[in-house]
Order: sequence, then C-alpha cells, then structure tokens
Amino acid sequence: MRVVTTAQPLDVQPSPLALLLLGREADARSERGVDCPGDLPSPSDPDLVERARAAKEKLGDKVFILGHHYQRDEVIQFADVTGDSFKLAKDAAARPEAEYIVFCGVHFMAESADILTSDDQKVVLPDLAAGCSMADMATAEQVAECWDVLTEAGVAEQVVPVSYMNSSADIKAFTGKHGGTICTSSNAKRALDWAFEQGEKVLFLPDQHLGRNTAVRDMGMSLDDCVLYNPHKPNGGLTAEELRNAKMILWRGHCSVHGRFSVESVNDVRERIPGVNVLVHPECKHEVVAAADYVGSTEYIIKMLEAAPAGSKWAIGTELNLVQRLANRFAAQGKEVVFLDKTVCFCSTMNRIDLPHLVWTLESLAEGNLVNRIEVDRETEQFAKLALERMLALP
Repeated sequence: MRVVTTAQPLDVQPSPLALLLLGREADARSERGVDCPGDLPSPSDPDLVERARAAKEKLGDKVFILGHHYQRDEVIQFADVTGDSFKLAKDAAARPEAEYIVFCGVHFMAESADILTSDDQKVVLPDLAAGCSMADMATAEQVAECWDVLTEAGVAEQVVPVSYMNSSADIKAFTGKHGGTICTSSNAKRALDWAFEQGEKVLFLPDQHLGRNTAVRDMGMSLDDCVLYNPHKPNGGLTAEELRNAKMILWRGHCSVHGRFSVESVNDVRERIPGVNVLVHPECKHEVVAAADYVGSTEYIIKMLEAAPAGSKWAIGTELNLVQRLANRFAAQGKEVVFLDKTVCFCSTMNRIDLPHLVWTLESLAEGNLVNRIEVDRETEQFAKLALERMLALP
C-alpha cells in the first residue's frame, strides 16, 4: 500500500470483515436492535441529497440533527452541529424548541441525549443497529455480579464507580446509584481525582485502556496498581487479595476501532514520514499511547491540528472518517495528515447510519410518523442523570 498524503485521497481499503459490517448485516450478539421497520430508499437513488434537504426544510425548527465526528461525510453535511458524544447531548438539551432530535451517532449517545433533554423532545436514531461494541461489553447483569464479587472480597465500600460516557444508560444508572460519576476522554483525570477523594479504589467501566492510560500516564500510578476484571471468568479472574491491593479495577472492555492500533503502526509511520507527529486517542492501548507524541480526545485532536503550523506532518490514531475529513480540511494549509494504520479502521456501527437511513428518518418525521425513538425509562434516567450531573459539577 502506498504512502498517503493530503495531496491525494486516503488510500485505505476495507477488509472483507469491514465490508460485511458496513453493509446491512446484523450482529445477533449485540443488545441493540438490528432491523429497520421501514423501506429504505436505494443507496443508488440520485435524489437522496435533495430528498434529505427537502425533508429537513419541511421540518424546519422542529428537527435538530446531531452528527458525531465519526459519521460519514454524506450524513455530516446535514448535521446542525458536530462533536463528540457528550458535546452533542448537551447541544440537544440546549435546543428545547426542537421537537425531534435526530442523533447521527450510536445508541448510547442517543440515550444520553434523551436523559438530558426534556420530556417533550423525542430522540431518534436513524438505524437501531447503530450500537457500540464497547458499550455492549458491559451489561447491567455483569456489572451487578461484579459488585457482588467486590462485596464478597470486602472492598465494595471502598470502591467508587467511574463510567465512561461510552456506556449504556443502565451502566450510567448503576454508577449513579453507587455514588459514582461519568467521565469523557477529556475529563477522565478530573473524574478520577474526584473519585479518589470519595474512596480508595475505582471501578472503571467499560474501557480498560482509557482507565489505565489516565491512571498511569496522567496520575502517576503504576501498572501494578491496575487489575483487569474479566466478566467472562469466575470472580472476574481475580483473587480477593488482588482486589484488595488494587487502586484501579479496570473492566475488560475496549474500543474495536482504537484497539487495532499498535506500536508497529507507530514505528512504521515514523520510518515512512520523517518528522511526523503521532497523535492518538486515549482509547488506544497503553503501549501505543506511550509511543505517541500527543494523546487526546476527538475534540483535542481537532484543536491540535487547527493550531498546528503549516508544513507539519501528523499521523492520527482514531476513526478513519474523522481522519479523512481532517486530511481534506487542512490540505490547503499545507498540513500533511495521514491515518496511523495501513488497514481500514472505520467504526462499523457508526457507519450503519448512511444517507438512505437519514432520508427515511427525515421523510418519516416530515409525514408525521415517529420512528426509531430512543426512550430511557424513568428510574434508569433518574440515576443515570445523577451520575451525569456529578460529572457536570466536577471542578
């Protein structure tokens, strides 16, 4: 595969597995829905863009479209705002006049928007199969069993749960019930600082890498301070002594996109592009973060490139849609932006929301038909909102 620069399109070819995931196939193991109840327009329909534009215009102020950074360009062009998951949920809450919030992202993001918006607003996910593999790695039943293990080990009273924004409403509610808080990739250190003021240990859900990277890289802990709880093993695969000695109890979850990057990817790009700056997301593995020059959230990555001098070279370790968009955006400024890996790294579930799904959603709403509403039940919403409010109150 040839080296890619901003002077030409990013030459990254999907693997057979990626092509399967990017199509209309279903994953029966996901806790999310997999079927679209309506008839989607054909992807080859030449009028899709005009149909989306017309339906959005007909809805007017009644609709507010949110587009996550990892969405396809064909969808992003219709977003009223773009951002990461928490920024978008807050943006939705700031638009009380919008009857419909169309969230072009994944399921947990739409849940968060429903939690933070008013009861009169209806949050819609264009494709119910747009879930998050990381969020699916921690179910309410598994986390409840983990808490039983911590209780039996005599450490539960010392543990404060901290859950990543990339988690289901059920996990956020568990966190709220047990005195914990939510965090984003931007404020994870602040959340952990707060948690350790409340207790002696943290149960970090569901992304092990963000928890480990924050604890070790940002807070000066050692890798020995961290243990990995595997929900598929008896007692999480840990002894009571290991739980008593640990400061960070990390859930065995990860991002399927960021987990693909390796130290070999970093070494390879440094050899191919002398002077390149390696910038990665903190959901990457610890050894990748340690080998990088800069580490930060999607918003951090965008701001770093905005501030970068002309002529600088950047290899970005995050989702490919965003990297391609940044490469195109900054090419005119003489900034070279390449993808860190040589193989495809689209977020397959994000990519389920395509232009046909968006057109179907907007046209259905314009005709008065509410589709694919995401609604969190009252009790879950109450405790999940409590955890989110604790995060909002962080200094």
